[in-house]
Amino acid sequence: MKFPTVPASYFGMVLGLTGLGNAWRGAHLAWGLPAAVGELVMLVGGVVWALVTVCYVAKWIVAREDALAELVHPVQCCFVGLAGVATMLVAGGLAPHTRDAGLALYVIGGLFTFGFAVWRTGGLWLGGRDPDTTTPVLYLPTVAGSFVAAIVGSAFGIGDLGQYFLGMGLFGWLAIESVLLHRLLTQPGMASALRPTLGVQLAPPVVGAVALLAAVPQVPFAVAHAMIGYGILQVLVLIRLLPWIFRQPFAPSYWAFTFGITALATGPIRLVAMGDHGVVRVLAPILFGLANVVVVLIAVGTLYRLLGAGSHSPAAAAVPAPSTPVT
Repeated sequence: MKFPTVPASYFGMVLGLTGLGNAWRGAHLAWGLPAAVGELVMLVGGVVWALVTVCYVAKWIVAREDALAELVHPVQCCFVGLAGVATMLVAGGLAPHTRDAGLALYVIGGLFTFGFAVWRTGGLWLGGRDPDTTTPVLYLPTVAGSFVAAIVGSAFGIGDLGQYFLGMGLFGWLAIESVLLHRLLTQPGMASALRPTLGVQLAPPVVGAVALLAAVPQVPFAVAHAMIGYGILQVLVLIRLLPWIFRQPFAPSYWAFTFGITALATGPIRLVAMGDHGVVRVLAPILFGLANVVVVLIAVGTLYRLLGAGSHSPAAAAVPAPSTPVT
């Protein structure tokens, strides 16, 4: 019997759950909502992280060929970086409860994230990539990793280090976005199996806004407003594209939407908690409600699929076979 391999993209579930947990933590500070809800969601995220981590490590032991194939796949390889990003987010969940254990986990996750990001980016710089495999997952190793390092590092009181990570993520985002938009505007339409990865396109501006508020709390609110505004534009574009994206049957790859949508809620909530007034007080509850709905729907769909009511294959997405291996 073949070992049921777990794709690295399953770490995306951890990003969505911990992202929602952070939104609830912010809602407790801003509006006095029950703190227990945020901690419970964080706990669920931590349990999912532990299960996925054990299964992913096991894949390298008993199904090494599958793990290596994923690592050199031009699309799926980027999800491997989420192992470190998810670990840092779980560390952030531990921060209010056990600082030493959380800090140790943060260091481990950070070292893995940036080690992988340097390796992956170096491979990209060698060139020869098929433009059809260029999707928003390119953000994951460097941009997502850097912004999360800034957010969680600030939770451990090292906000000055977080400012360096903020710079890595910010300029990495701007550089990669230009490449992605060029591909979307000038190349043939994205294959249906890859379309759910467009959910990652929402994440950089809004996760970056959360990282900015965490690492540079004295920054003018207008800067965060601008980044959140760009995130809202991304949401509207994605809503316009949903009928096209939904041609790909539901799979856990749809968790790509959750980290961005939860950060889109968290940013305005943090602004309210910091004393911001005006439009943000209208936006924050609307975006918070949207984030909860999206995560719950995708979580229910994932459980339905994993329990066998959906497809028989647990793969995160039917990503086409690699045409350009990673060096």
